[in-house]
Amino acid sequence: MSDPVGKLPSELDQLPDRDTEETAEWAASLDAVAKAAGTRRAEYLLRRTLQHAEAAGLALPKLLETDYVNTIPTAAEPEFPGDEAMEAKITAWNRWNAAAMVTRGSKYGVGGHIATFASAAWLYETGFQHFFRGKEADGSGDQLYIQGHASPGIYARAFLDGRISEQQLDNFRQESGGNGLPSYPHPRRLPWLWEFPTVSMGLGPLSAIYQARFNRYLQNRNIKDTSNSHVWAFLGDGEMDEPESTAALALASREQLDNLTFVINCNLQRLDGPVRANFRVVQELEAQFRGAGWNVIKTLWGSAWDELFQLDTTGALVRRIREVPDAQFQTYATRDVAYIRQHFFGANAELVQLAGVLSDAKIAECFHSSRGGHEPRKVYAAYKAALAHKGAPTVILAQTVKGHTLGAGFESKNANHQMKKLTIDEFKDMRDLLGLPIPDSAFADGKVPYGHPGANSPEVQYLHERRAALGGPAPARKVHHVALPAPAERSFAPLLKGSGKQEMATTMAFVRLVKDLMRDKETGKRWVPIVPDEARTFGMESLFPSAGIYSPLGQTYEPVDRDQLMYYKEAKDGQILNEGITEAGAMADFIAACTSYATHGEPMIPFYIFYSMFGWQRTADQMWQLADQLGKGFIVGATAGRTTLTGEGLQHADGHSHLIASTNPASLNYDPAFAYEIAVIVKDGLRRMYGEKPEDVFYYLTVYNEPKPQPAMPEGVEEGILRGLYRFNTAADLAEAAPAADAPKIQLMASGTAIHWVLEAQQLLAADWNVAADVWSATSWGELRRDALECDEALLRGEERTPYVTRVLEGVPGPVLAVSDWMRQVPDQISQWVPQDYTSLGTDGFGLSDTREGARRHFGVDAQSIVVAALAQLARRGEVPASAVKEARERYGL
Repeated sequence: MSDPVGKLPSELDQLPDRDTEETAEWAASLDAVAKAAGTRRAEYLLRRTLQHAEAAGLALPKLLETDYVNTIPTAAEPEFPGDEAMEAKITAWNRWNAAAMVTRGSKYGVGGHIATFASAAWLYETGFQHFFRGKEADGSGDQLYIQGHASPGIYARAFLDGRISEQQLDNFRQESGGNGLPSYPHPRRLPWLWEFPTVSMGLGPLSAIYQARFNRYLQNRNIKDTSNSHVWAFLGDGEMDEPESTAALALASREQLDNLTFVINCNLQRLDGPVRANFRVVQELEAQFRGAGWNVIKTLWGSAWDELFQLDTTGALVRRIREVPDAQFQTYATRDVAYIRQHFFGANAELVQLAGVLSDAKIAECFHSSRGGHEPRKVYAAYKAALAHKGAPTVILAQTVKGHTLGAGFESKNANHQMKKLTIDEFKDMRDLLGLPIPDSAFADGKVPYGHPGANSPEVQYLHERRAALGGPAPARKVHHVALPAPAERSFAPLLKGSGKQEMATTMAFVRLVKDLMRDKETGKRWVPIVPDEARTFGMESLFPSAGIYSPLGQTYEPVDRDQLMYYKEAKDGQILNEGITEAGAMADFIAACTSYATHGEPMIPFYIFYSMFGWQRTADQMWQLADQLGKGFIVGATAGRTTLTGEGLQHADGHSHLIASTNPASLNYDPAFAYEIAVIVKDGLRRMYGEKPEDVFYYLTVYNEPKPQPAMPEGVEEGILRGLYRFNTAADLAEAAPAADAPKIQLMASGTAIHWVLEAQQLLAADWNVAADVWSATSWGELRRDALECDEALLRGEERTPYVTRVLEGVPGPVLAVSDWMRQVPDQISQWVPQDYTSLGTDGFGLSDTREGARRHFGVDAQSIVVAALAQLARRGEVPASAVKEARERYGL
């Protein structure tokens, strides 16, 4: 154990050794142990010393990986407070009905998952009986992120407690009739039960972290006491491969979120096979979480293993289970004892000797079913330890067998995730294993019966008593609507009256509006500004000293810009969530804030502002999660459009976010051109989302970084702004070079910053070509289309309704030319309902680095290109000579 020859330099070499003799003595002692007792003993002593040092609070690097054994020894497990036999009966009924529900549904081809809940049943049941606080308790109760594939087990429990009927179980994954159950946790489809959507996989763990953080945010800002709320996230070991699953682990430890517990069901299998066939996923996850600063509790082995560990006086068993890869352990769970004796215990003489005193029954029990995640006492011990741990979040790595209790045809099989049903004989075997009083006659019609002990049975009474003690049913979602008063009109007035000759980008207009709204006495504190480390880009630095940037530690340093007016101020009660460079994290924060009205009974008004390119393109899956969770708030795509962000090039050039956003039914999408339009949209959004009759929608606004003079709002345009289209001006309004009365006419329609190119084109058409163009502001192509689709659907019901866009354009002379800074598919969404000849210009293709003028000329959307396109449209109708098109191209250098 002396210093090896040619050893690599260490950071210790840079530190002075105050007592080289003492250091040498320590090294010599270790050498002596290794020589006398072997290297394994020396390794053991070192690990125990490091563990002791960690427990004593010494500033040493933590061990990233411990032995492949339970963190809490059996002797240290607390007394189990429940009736274990009664809870076993309840769990058995839930296992049965979950499997029966999926099997019965399989005849309709709707599918479902059986094996996940079968492995995780006790992880849930122990929590429901002893830990998960309901909504009727003080505060907000706990927040439960249920693993999506385990939903049948949650429905089975709700059936047992009387919240779901047998008919609903039979309508699992058959929702169209109005009395069905959604496949996974979908709050929008079953809003009284599910609180958090957790499929797509990976979004649940990310959202759970930010939910726990937002709970602290509400508390530190004195909005809601969330000290009794705990966030529980139930995850699969395979799910942890999703990058979002581990994206915010460091945030959780950095902010000491001890109100958060991850429970990872380590059944060692993902959808097609082992999670880590040639490795050990539990050890990998332990290292990952410990390295990120989490408290790790491993609950791996059931009580049947106690005898084996007690006999393992040399550590040979512990070393062996640590070296066996996961896929081999999966094989052991399916093979006979002779195979296990040969391939596991036959690895060395010490293990052969140990196996010699073990019965076949003991070996079969240990390797086939005895896992920590299947024993309520061990799960209870882990949960209690997690809640007791302070200063860091906890992850519980619970080992289970996938498909546990479903029989030899299911347990630990690679294909069990795709297996949707059991045979009648397999159900009878399962019944006997679980000890359920279901007679053979119940299968007479060839159908698997549901099982229920009766509403007044001891099992149901026990279940209700435990839930009453914990604050009511769970999971549950309850909304106590609190209408927010409308902000004072003075907040909107500056934008409505315009900026005069002063130029202002619409991004700045939005920020100015929100800054004023945050001063409102009634609702100002409820605004939650969220930004992924680009606040200065969007002109939000003025909010730093006034609103403060949220940090649970406050500001422990003197900021470098403290002597400046707009210095970087962090505060424990700060209002701004500046998330660093993580759009996914910012979006998770946004979801937590958007749904606070339901989770905590405290409506918050979040706005999440970001580079528009990195919203819907990058985190659209989370936008769907937001919609599913019935979130409310403002998403703001800043520096929008494909040509307004000069010099940034392809990756920053957004020409398609409105197209992606249009696919989400809950998203109301606006592309305002002027500051007053923003004021009208935000004001109405506050009414629709937070007023007396709140709607389950959210808003997507795109704003631009191009400074322009902002006009005052014309009279009578509010409806058009909100519906998506209004006439901004006519050719007759032109102060100079107004076209003749009999001039050819065309309607120019534009959204966002394109309104300015169209207004310039209007002038050129009048002055150079005697063409009369009216200009329309299309604030929302998406809302125009949504209204038109609703009218089409009404026709199928026999109702005659005219789409708004058709009605306002009816009888308007000339063709329509639509222009935007988006790909043409965005304005083309409304083409079939426009009564005139319709064409469009847009920015299709990849973005590029250039000046605004150069980029717009490249895409053919600048004012001169619009003039040529308008003339070509009129020439096709015979209203201007064809030669005018060629002449215009030459005149403008096209």
